[in-house]
Amino acid sequence: MTSMFSNARILVTGGAGFIGSNLCDALIEKGSEVVCLDNFITGRRENIEHLLNEPKFTLVDGDIRDLETCRRAITGCTHVCHQAALGSVPRSVEDPNTTNAINISGGLNVLVAAQEAGIKRFVFASSSSVYGSDETMPKVEHKTGAPLSPYAVTKVVNESYAQVFHQIHGMETIGLRYFNIFGRRQDPEGQYAAVIPKFVESILQFESPAVFGDGEQSRDFTYIDNVIQMNLNALSTISSQAFGEVFNVACGSRITINELFFSIRDLLSKYDKSLNTVEATHIGERAGDIRHSLADISKAQSHLNYIPTHDCQQGLEEAMNWYWNSLRGD
Repeated sequence: MTSMFSNARILVTGGAGFIGSNLCDALIEKGSEVVCLDNFITGRRENIEHLLNEPKFTLVDGDIRDLETCRRAITGCTHVCHQAALGSVPRSVEDPNTTNAINISGGLNVLVAAQEAGIKRFVFASSSSVYGSDETMPKVEHKTGAPLSPYAVTKVVNESYAQVFHQIHGMETIGLRYFNIFGRRQDPEGQYAAVIPKFVESILQFESPAVFGDGEQSRDFTYIDNVIQMNLNALSTISSQAFGEVFNVACGSRITINELFFSIRDLLSKYDKSLNTVEATHIGERAGDIRHSLADISKAQSHLNYIPTHDCQQGLEEAMNWYWNSLRGD
């Protein structure tokens, strides 16, 4: 695996984001040259600041909605790891046009530029949101329901385009359906922040975090290191059975949002006992949300040798340590 990475030049779109920046770090550590393409709408320069003087790292400040920018960024690359997207279900409900433009039109631009450049391996981020209305538990890759949000629609289209490019052009596309990823560098700020960093920020400020509905909805929360492993495996696999396919990236277990809140509060209370007094506030349900989510990871285990290194609790322990030090400026 190491020799393959040491000879690779890999484009990471969205490389200044939460997941993308962690991938850039991992690829640099493997010896790869990395081109990071980001428009910094949701990505943060501080996520990649430590890489700017790294000789094998190149930053392209640009937008995937511009095809020429994609072509420029991909020049000389051997692989693509497409992470760029405008995330958040509620943001897509409020502004479907921008979500569509970035995720669908932008995603297609990256595919077109990759095909023109002769890129064979194209790994891309999808989402558990594609399962939509399907109530099957656990979620298996071949069975999806109707999308429940504009964001989900964009991820369904991304998967369809990748499958078409695989069939027509022989591109080795591999889609990764992320299930509620969390960990270091996940931004707690803003209206559309993910639930874990939002809980952390509120608790550290002795404010009641908002829980949508009754809090008994459940998720398969997945630590960032598991995601890095899957991307590295997907970039390096020689198994033709993985090409043109999509894979769940998760732990294969779930907890409720209420359980998540108590776990986060308990872990942070180890650093400051007074945080244990913070209570959550329940508000109305959120449009476009699914009730329960749990992944079957057997396909990823079989075809991509995926073995999660962290379960949810182990990931939370590492993440809370990072947030405690990061948000407090230590």
